Amino acid sequence: MQYLRLLLLPFSILYGLIIWLRNKAYDARIFSSHRFNIPVICIGNLAVGGAGKSPMAEYIIRLLKDKQKVAVLSRGYGRKTVGFRLVSFEDTANEAGDEPLQFRQKFKDITVAVSEKRVIGIEVLKAKHDVIILDDAFQHRAVSAGLNILLFDYTRLNEPFFILPAGNLREPFSGRKRADILVISKTPENLSSAERKAITRRVKPYNHQQVFFSYLDYGTLSPLYPGQVSSPECITEAHSVFLLTGIANPKPLVDKLKSITNKVKHHDYPDHHPFSKKNITKLVSDFSAASEAKKVIITTEKDAQRLQAAGIKELLKGLPVYYLPVTAKIHQPEAARFNNLIEEYATRHLQHN
Repeated sequence: MQYLRLLLLPFSILYGLIIWLRNKAYDARIFSSHRFNIPVICIGNLAVGGAGKSPMAEYIIRLLKDKQKVAVLSRGYGRKTVGFRLVSFEDTANEAGDEPLQFRQKFKDITVAVSEKRVIGIEVLKAKHDVIILDDAFQHRAVSAGLNILLFDYTRLNEPFFILPAGNLREPFSGRKRADILVISKTPENLSSAERKAITRRVKPYNHQQVFFSYLDYGTLSPLYPGQVSSPECITEAHSVFLLTGIANPKPLVDKLKSITNKVKHHDYPDHHPFSKKNITKLVSDFSAASEAKKVIITTEKDAQRLQAAGIKELLKGLPVYYLPVTAKIHQPEAARFNNLIEEYATRHLQHN
């Protein structure tokens, strides 16, 4: 399949030329790019799909929220509403998008908003906040963020840096020059010095860029619905695990589960997939047909936001369904330096004001 995509290279060249011209127009200020008198931190990636942007956004939220008034602004991918919207605790994934809803549920003392036009969103939020975090906005050139963090997925670094549709890049690899910080995400927890150097050569940072490495730290299983009893040991005790995902790259999670048990049955759907009753009926049917005495259904925290609809909850009622939280961690000994870069950027602005 990968080789067949190479036949699409002529289309990639055409698409890449269009994106290159668009970026040049922004660089030459032919197209307007707004810069704001408030710290704006942009988190993004060059490739389509997940590179761990949500865990990185949460990392920065935790770093800043106790000292500053933080707002997170997202496009709200997958929502059925339009325009600017403050995300409330009562919202559904259809109203806010799964990732913004996840931020809202986890962090009670920050503001979460969605807006296709980030300029409008920032204009609304800037008066009452100290810092704004833009989730997945590296290609949104209408905003010129003060600090750009660009993620590269470790598990996909060996893929050629081709533009869509032959490859997975949204824009040319040279677009990484706009970033201030490069983070190689989803690396193994034990990453050798030699591999770090090889990866750094692969992403070719510019002189003004600093490179950091992060990994995913999986937390304790949490019950999907109120009333379930949490059982942190149920993965190791289970004879069979049914994994339900609708994320761009579930491989790190699959690898994690398979390191614990070899009985993983994966129901895999595309990123932000709106789970239907048919999808869940198939999952429940496979779960019920399994003969193992101890079995469990596991999903991701992001997917859990799309499993709250009444019809879906009814199908899963009474079943052992859990989600597995995940956090991003910066490899030592660079974590303190990474934190200082983020904190100094925001603090410097506040002191200046």
